[in-house]
Amino acid sequence: MARKNRTPEENARREKIRELLQMANIGSMDDIQNLFKETIAEFMENGLEAELEDELGYSKYDYRNKNTDNSRNGHSSKTLRTSFGDVEVSVPRDRKGEFEPQVLKKNQTSISQDIEEKILSMYAKGMTTGDIEAHIQDIYGISVSDSTVSRITDKILPIAKEWQQRPLESIYAVVFLDAIHYHVRSEGQIVKKAVYIAIGIDLDGRKDVLGMWVGENESAKFWATVLNGLKNRGVEDIFIACTDNLTGFDAAIHATFPKTEIQNCIIHQLRNSSKYVSYKDLKALMADLKAVYAAVDEQAALDALDAFGERWDKKYPKISQSWRAGWTNLSTYFKYPQEVRRLIYTTNAIEGFNRQLRKVTKAKSVFPTDDSLLKMLYLAMMDITKKWTGRRQDWSLIHAQMAIYFAERMPE
Repeated sequence: MARKNRTPEENARREKIRELLQMANIGSMDDIQNLFKETIAEFMENGLEAELEDELGYSKYDYRNKNTDNSRNGHSSKTLRTSFGDVEVSVPRDRKGEFEPQVLKKNQTSISQDIEEKILSMYAKGMTTGDIEAHIQDIYGISVSDSTVSRITDKILPIAKEWQQRPLESIYAVVFLDAIHYHVRSEGQIVKKAVYIAIGIDLDGRKDVLGMWVGENESAKFWATVLNGLKNRGVEDIFIACTDNLTGFDAAIHATFPKTEIQNCIIHQLRNSSKYVSYKDLKALMADLKAVYAAVDEQAALDALDAFGERWDKKYPKISQSWRAGWTNLSTYFKYPQEVRRLIYTTNAIEGFNRQLRKVTKAKSVFPTDDSLLKMLYLAMMDITKKWTGRRQDWSLIHAQMAIYFAERMPE
């Protein structure tokens, strides 16, 4: 193959490289690697000295132009991890300890740190390892393998597990409980697993993800384990728990938090009610159900449910039966004012979060392990919750109403 035509600048640069290799007495790849390490150290140290000079406003030994009461104060040694091995860098110090270098930041231990942060950010947004590799190649001109991406993202696991065990508030006004399902490889098979999610709103009106747990298909038994975990992390009371209509859920909640009121999600109930309804009946049937769940009070809702049964029971008898069977937990919200009702009658707060998680994870049809699923969900959660900075605009009113309904349980 013909040699590529080089520009004069490229030829001059290559000539300097040849001279450098001869001067450094390079005889092996190990010698080249050591040369690279020395070059990195020299580059970093020159950059740090220039930064300190700019910070102090005078160059070394140029005391005539010194116009500060701060001064140089020797050097400290720092070990920097690089792709060529560990490199010792001499870091200049100032007497006041005010110097904040940018070339090599105080807490930085690797020159690949910026790349690692970019990889974690892309992983959090659901990019595949192939996409991440291509982006890193485009941005930095370096190649990263699947195993490198995995090694970097694996650093998140102990952080995620520590987050999962952090202490919680003692009282939550509302906790939303729901599960989202994924496929995971287990012992050579692809199995469906549930990720159990709890989102709490504390007494200040601030929303927080309390935890995410990977388990088998959704069950009341596993939810009991989740709720006990919340209690062990400091939760003493939950005023209202909003859940889907899973059988046995209320028993699991009351076994751990006996005073908690339960509101089953109306949207889940409507989905179940409309599942087998003929399309031509759907609009009219849903309008009649709206008269039930949007009633002004519980008695009006029961009257509307009677009217619904009279019209639809012959064709769809199981719908009104289902509403009556679950009425205790479906009707909890009727006892509260409108502001509290809007907050608790659906699990929209957690459904919206789940939709964002699905958007991030949609590129992954199967996760290789539970840990790979957990680390992606944790990174996605951290990205999503960055925007959860305030509280509900109507929280002052909701808090005042809850102070009446839960007076004996509200802290002073």
